[in-house]
Amino acid sequence: MTVQDVHPTALPAVPPVTGTVRRIAQIPGGAAAVGPFSQAVVANGFVFTAGQIPAISGLDHQPDTFEDQVRQTIVNLRSVLEAAGSGLEHAVKINGYLTDPSQLEAYNRVYSEFFGAAKPARTTVCVSLWGVALEIECVAVVAGTTAPEAQ
Repeated sequence: MTVQDVHPTALPAVPPVTGTVRRIAQIPGGAAAVGPFSQAVVANGFVFTAGQIPAISGLDHQPDTFEDQVRQTIVNLRSVLEAAGSGLEHAVKINGYLTDPSQLEAYNRVYSEFFGAAKPARTTVCVSLWGVALEIECVAVVAGTTAPEAQ
């Protein structure tokens, strides 16, 4: 079968969602989302965030230095996680998007200020972004949810 042979009616039915799904469209006091998406979705004990950027009150209001942009982005991420009932300390996976490979050292330095020994799994790549130097998204466990510890 090739891709063009697949027709939507030939695909298996999607099973219904079980459990609860909570969508957080806007964080009180945070910059408005720049598109039609939720800032976070809470499902089955996990928080999945949208990519956070260094916006303070909007896309045209960002810190001047790259290190301060990283700090603002992580502060924004923390606010989203807290609104969803989690926090940076509950992060299990971070995806970071930078616009220049030379930013990695500064990114790691500031990232360590916030995550220190917690060290969630992480992927960092260089991409082209619209009007920002970086974006960070995260998967975290909802506070109070138990997960088995690493052996």
